[in-house]
Amino acid sequence: MNAQNDTVNSHTIAVLVDNEPGVLARVIGLFSGRGYNIESLTVAKTDKINNISRITIVTTGTPMIIEQIKAQLSRLVPIHNVKDLTIEGASVERELALVKVVGKDEKRVESLRIADIFRARVVDSTNESFVFEIVGNTGKLDAFIRLMEPLGLTDISRTGVAAISRGLNAMDVAY
Repeated sequence: MNAQNDTVNSHTIAVLVDNEPGVLARVIGLFSGRGYNIESLTVAKTDKINNISRITIVTTGTPMIIEQIKAQLSRLVPIHNVKDLTIEGASVERELALVKVVGKDEKRVESLRIADIFRARVVDSTNESFVFEIVGNTGKLDAFIRLMEPLGLTDISRTGVAAISRGLNAMDVAY
């Protein structure tokens, strides 16, 4: 086997499912039962009329593992559609984080300066702390968090990745 087929890459997989109890547990069970890791997971109802939810999963693996994941997901009921947004064309990925920084004086000023550079918003402020809201791709959030660590970072809450294909392509429900 050549080195290219052994390369582990991150993939964003979008899955359309019936919005009913137990579906998310089955999807997660597929991953945990086979030892696959989920780096990010978001779920939301996206079609109220047809009662459909969209699960967005960020996972890593070799091309063979990713193909296995997609094939196994496709066989689960009640999954309607599985798309690997990483390989199926251009897509937009965003994540939201709330980042709490506690500090005084220069550290406080520096955290505001960095937040401005990253276009993070202050959503809560006390005399000794800020809570910043930042939206962007995972790399942007990771960089912001790294810069806040020496300034008094005390807490982080992240939403996970939301992703959608660019252009005219849409995820269709295959009934």
